[in-house]
Amino acid sequence: MSAPNCLRCLLQLRPSVALPRHLLVARSTAAIAIAWTAPFSTTTANNAKTGGGGSKDKTGGHIRAGKKIKLGKFKKNTTADRGKAPAPGERKAFRKKILLSNNNALPVPGLVDLTPEHMLDPQNAATVLSIPDAVVDQLRAVEAFKPTQCWGVFRKPSMLLRTETIDLMNRMKGAAKQKQTLRLVVTGDRITGKSMLLLQAMTHAFLNDWIVVNIPEGQELTTASTEYAAIPGSDPVRYMQQTYVLKLIQAIRKANEKVLSKLSTVQSHPELPQHIPVGSPLMQLANSAKEADNAWMIFQALWQELTARGRPPMLFALDGLSHIMKVSDYRSPAFELIHAHDLALVRLFVESLGGAGAFPNGGAVLAATSRGNSPRAPSMELALQQREAEQAKAADVPQPDPFFRGYDERVQAALRTVQVLKLSGISKLEARVLMEYWAASGILRTTVDESAVSEKWTLGGNGVVGEMERAALLTMRL
Repeated sequence: MSAPNCLRCLLQLRPSVALPRHLLVARSTAAIAIAWTAPFSTTTANNAKTGGGGSKDKTGGHIRAGKKIKLGKFKKNTTADRGKAPAPGERKAFRKKILLSNNNALPVPGLVDLTPEHMLDPQNAATVLSIPDAVVDQLRAVEAFKPTQCWGVFRKPSMLLRTETIDLMNRMKGAAKQKQTLRLVVTGDRITGKSMLLLQAMTHAFLNDWIVVNIPEGQELTTASTEYAAIPGSDPVRYMQQTYVLKLIQAIRKANEKVLSKLSTVQSHPELPQHIPVGSPLMQLANSAKEADNAWMIFQALWQELTARGRPPMLFALDGLSHIMKVSDYRSPAFELIHAHDLALVRLFVESLGGAGAFPNGGAVLAATSRGNSPRAPSMELALQQREAEQAKAADVPQPDPFFRGYDERVQAALRTVQVLKLSGISKLEARVLMEYWAASGILRTTVDESAVSEKWTLGGNGVVGEMERAALLTMRL
């Protein structure tokens, strides 16, 4: 804002009458001060309306008459309406949501449902077969499907029978026939199909009326995301996870309802809050778990019944082995970190995998490692490398680093006698069969010939299934 008069004009002002020198100097000084302060005024002079007079504020001070600038007068309300906040658990449910069918995909002609014999015949290697609807419901109950798998792209859930699949299914059948327990760890590079192989093992178990107990993610047991409490009277102290165990019992009941409805209890369990007499259906024992407070006691009773003599074979599976082979994020009452093997459910699986808790009716204990989301477990990696070298009868067995102090003896003891199945890329024949299935579903819109198969097989890192899906189906999974 510029002054109404320039400084030179103000200095040349002369009074109409003669004034004393001291009054003239004071008048000139006041005019100079007004000229310098006028540009910084926040009011606008309006002497025409007020007659040149001023006004006084409530405190009695003199202020200039005029309008005050309102800086927020034209400011818009920029607060965005974000709508309704998601309910508790809604984000997690959406993240774990799995679609198993796509009505827009074409039905594949000649696609046959799986049977128990299909997964045992070596001639069925490099074949795509669909999963029966009843088995799909059972697999969904035990959370065998993963959100990262492309089930929702095709018309019906189907799987590729690999050479490793046929080999593992025959091992499981032989162990059940001889009343032995197959203890095996599936390892390999990232997205090579380790979780899919566990799903195929569970499919084989359901088709043959096995009892299936599955822990879908090992990290859910060790990342301090569920409630826990010390088991009274345990020495050394063990910790139970009541809420997770209750959810596990419900999954066992829903997935194995066909088998449990034919079995009855053979032991008495007086420690349970509900009286379960001998000869009661096992479904009654499983249905008695309605609150988390008594879930661990009921699970122990159910486990004793499932491992009694004369029961069907059992499959105990876990995905994400490295999460339970380390110190967990839980803390004791003394605020010390709790080792994962001190958690009761984890301890049960580790003992079964290590051979201390063999199944008298035969079965399998399977675990899969994870490379995409897994903590570093030096003891587990070293133990698996040693078992792999021993199976191949190699001359040089990996030895522990003498300058590293991070090895865990408890982990090495648990994996000292397990078998290792390492997965790598699929063969070009299997890749061609898989791409032909994609093309028949209307997903892959290209001619499947030797050139296309070699291209996708090479782009997929020599047949890594996950990389081939990215190279061929990435645009269809948006």
